[in-house]
Amino acid sequence: MIRSWSPALCRRHRLEMVFACGPVVPAFLRARPWSLWICLALLLPLGSAAGQVPDTQAAAKPSPDQEPITPIPPPPAADPLKLKLGESLFGDPRLSRDGQLACSSCHDLRTNGASSGRRTFAHDGSKAPFEILTVFNAALSFRLNWEGNFRALGAQAESSLENPANMHTSVEEVLGKLNADPEMVKRFRAAYGHPPDRASFLDALVTFENSLLTPGSRFDRWLGGDASALSAEEEGGYQLFKSLGCSSCHQGVNVGGNLFERQGIFRPLVAAKPEIVRVPSLRNVATTPPYFHDGNTPTLKEAVRKMAAAQLDRTLSDQQVDSIVAFLQTLTGTYRGAPVVGAAP
Repeated sequence: MIRSWSPALCRRHRLEMVFACGPVVPAFLRARPWSLWICLALLLPLGSAAGQVPDTQAAAKPSPDQEPITPIPPPPAADPLKLKLGESLFGDPRLSRDGQLACSSCHDLRTNGASSGRRTFAHDGSKAPFEILTVFNAALSFRLNWEGNFRALGAQAESSLENPANMHTSVEEVLGKLNADPEMVKRFRAAYGHPPDRASFLDALVTFENSLLTPGSRFDRWLGGDASALSAEEEGGYQLFKSLGCSSCHQGVNVGGNLFERQGIFRPLVAAKPEIVRVPSLRNVATTPPYFHDGNTPTLKEAVRKMAAAQLDRTLSDQQVDSIVAFLQTLTGTYRGAPVVGAAP
């Protein structure tokens, strides 16, 4: 059984080719989850021996440009009129049928880009099957949602509008409201040269969501050559994160978000389905409890311990857990010049 993989082979989204032939996961992998590991075994070398925790202090420190994680770039250039329009739409409750819910209702940009941190309930009062993922840095992931069932932000936004448990509306219904607003029509004409239509409406939303990047974390500063950005404990936690095999799945610019993974390889991890999910990004992870797709784990320490046991068959000491958590806390970036913060309890 694979216990750890070469981060060099996983970096820069190279594993996406395994899944490129299907809409989420190829049919034979959905039917036979174990076959996923056969595919990966053909691509990736076996790692350390069972039960052996590597000596992270003995490993030579590579240069930052050889690391499995790369810094978040600045947001892409965008037309300021379209960007501002998209921001307005993101916070507009007219995007829901009853006028009570906006995108920002579930994705709070004042805090962590996700929910309040409590167990999530859908807009219709039902228990949501998945915890809300942060919208921050979502544009850097190769697929969207826990199930990875959308490739593009526009398609995901349209699905959220139509979902009865969310906005329970449609693009056409929203366009009717926007076109009845003279000020909104004026803004669309200024940005796109015509009144609101499907293409311009979705483009404005996507333009804004593409801007929701959080560069400037202490870890990214360290990658950029600032040796003082991390403490000895934090840097040691990063070396342990790599040597244990965590960076085999959590790597690239988004420290995850670029492949699918089976949950609970060696031990149970979550009680709820599905078994295979898109690996979440660890950017700003210290600000986004609870953890896992069913929100069953309230603290980052507990999440690290569970992941090591379930995915890597490792039992970590308290010191190792603390060290990895110290590293994960350095992945918190900034939005509009201010650090991303956790939601109020």
